[in-house]
Order: sequence, then C-alpha cells, then structure tokens
Amino acid sequence: MFDLSFYSGKRVLVTGHTGFKGSWMCRVLKGVGASVTGFSLEPPTNPSLFEIADTENGMKSYIGDIRDFDALKACFDEAQPEIVLHLAAQPIVRDSYKDPRYTYETNVMGTVNLLECVRLSKSVKSVLNITTDKVYKNNEWEWGYRENEPLDGFDPYSNSKSCSELVTHCYNNSFFTDGRVALSTARAGNVIGGGDYANDRIIPDCIRAALEGREIIVRNPHSTRPYQHVLEPVLAYLMIAAKQYEDISYAGYYNVGPDEVDCFKTGALVDLFCRTWGEDMRWVDRFDGGPHEANFLKLDCSKLKTVFGWTPCWNLSDAVGYTVEWTKCLRDGGDIEKCMDKQIAEFVRAAKWVK
Repeated sequence: MFDLSFYSGKRVLVTGHTGFKGSWMCRVLKGVGASVTGFSLEPPTNPSLFEIADTENGMKSYIGDIRDFDALKACFDEAQPEIVLHLAAQPIVRDSYKDPRYTYETNVMGTVNLLECVRLSKSVKSVLNITTDKVYKNNEWEWGYRENEPLDGFDPYSNSKSCSELVTHCYNNSFFTDGRVALSTARAGNVIGGGDYANDRIIPDCIRAALEGREIIVRNPHSTRPYQHVLEPVLAYLMIAAKQYEDISYAGYYNVGPDEVDCFKTGALVDLFCRTWGEDMRWVDRFDGGPHEANFLKLDCSKLKTVFGWTPCWNLSDAVGYTVEWTKCLRDGGDIEKCMDKQIAEFVRAAKWVK
C-alpha cells in the first residue's frame, strides 16, 4: 500500500502547477506536508482552479515558460527538488492544429529543458513525465493499448507527446543508467473533476451550459474515451514517483486509466451528466466536422495493477457526481477548499492502495 505521508517534508517540483490537474496535485501535496514548488505559465483559463482554490498559498510559485531553459534552471537551483512531476504542456488537440509550432516547442523542447535541469541537478532522485493516452498509434481497435505498443500520435498534440516520451527514453538511456535518478512516464486517459475550465472539453462544456441555463452542444457524441476523476491519476502519479524514489526498479512506463466499464461514448457521458445535475438539463448533437480526432481509444492498465496492486477507485458515476458537487458548491458560495479536502479524504478512504 502507498502511504501519502511519504511526501511529508519532501521537496517536490510540479511543472504546470497553475493548470487543472496541477492545482489538484498541489492541493494533495500541501495537505500531506510536502514542500511544494511550482513552475508554470499564468493560469491557462479565466476563471481558474488555481486562483479559486488559492493554490499559491502554502507553496512557492514561479511563473515562467517551460521553453525558457534559464528560467527553469533558476527554479531548480532555488528549489533543489528531490521529486519532479512534469505536467506542463499544451494539452488541447484542436489548439495543436491552430498552433503546431508552439505545441511542439512546449511539449517536446519543454521536456528537453526539464530533463536537462534534472541532468545538471544533484538533488533530484525521482522524475515522472506526464504524457497522455494519445501517444499510441491509434488503430481504432476494440482493446486497450499497452505500454509496449508503438508510439505515433496522429495530431500535433498527440505526436508531440509521443516525441516527449521518446526524449524521456533517450535521456534515461543516455544519462541516468548510473541509477542516481529514477525516471518514468505516465500515460493517462481523459480526466474530469471540479475546476476544469478548459475549452474544447466535454465536461467543462456541460458545466458552462448548466450554469448559463442552456442546452449542451455536443460536437461528436459517438467518440469513445476512458474517463476518470482527476484524483485517480494524481494519486497514481504520486504513488509511482514515491515507489521509484525508494526503489529504482519501479521506474518505467505506465498507463493510468479506468476499467473498460468506464470507457464511455461522449453522448452517454453527457446523458450521465444531465441526470446527475438535474434541473432539466438537455443536450443536442451538433457534429461540426472538425479536425481529425480518434474515435475509439482506451488503455490496458494491467501493468500498473500488477506492479503496484493499483485499482481504479471511483467509477464514472462517482466522478461525475463529485464534479457536480464541486461546481454547485462554488455556485452556491460554499467553501471550495474545504470541498476539495473532503473529496481528497473520501478518495483516499475509498481507494484500496493508498492511505
């Protein structure tokens, strides 16, 4: 079993800490007494979870661009991290079609810059590069992709993340074979949860429509994706980074996703959201014929289960329920930090592999 108290007093650097997943990550780490430093651009959305949850309070926050090696190196020199969790990225498929150069600069050269800082550091012992389930060559088949499948993302976002994986493999083979740094990648499926305000994501689109009292517009109700609450990968990332810190033999490449029962078509997910939200929510199909995106995508997470005894904790109904709870808490003027801490505690109590 993974004990979260491992992180008490540990120096942890989180890139992309102003984003949705990064803000939840920092909340968990601060709650267990880690010394947290973040390096990221300004929050990517307005509003943002980073600001709503006062994420900066109780941590060191550096605003900078992962493409700027000198700024990132200065952050490393100041923070002297033991553990590095690399979440900074340009994460939106459609945005990668609009600005592919920026996407590659951020997702590929950003990874190079980070690993160069690790190579030059004397303090780092454990690094986890967070990529995506979209790194695999997508054959639109019915079974989940495994860690040994070919990496060949189709669109600029997915492909840049495939490249980030290859960069990580290269640095591991070229510079870290002496065992001083444990280096892994984690490939997660789609995440949902309170505080995601990103454009071009289905649950944030649902929430915006619900708060504005209008019907939800769905551009592709037939695509199948593995959906999970954001705490599922966040806690799995922390587990991987902690375990390989203690034993480098755990370093490797891991899928992090839900069981097959929670690989939903987008239309079915929106149906679930409407039932959970209530208030007579409805949706309409507005297929827009946009740029290529995979229609069918899911992960085989057998490796994570076998190596660590990990299993998904919340099913998709739970995940949507907690997302709606968070959103209505904010809408109704509740204490959002207390709501987040409650959800983290309930997740840890429910999970069989963390305490």
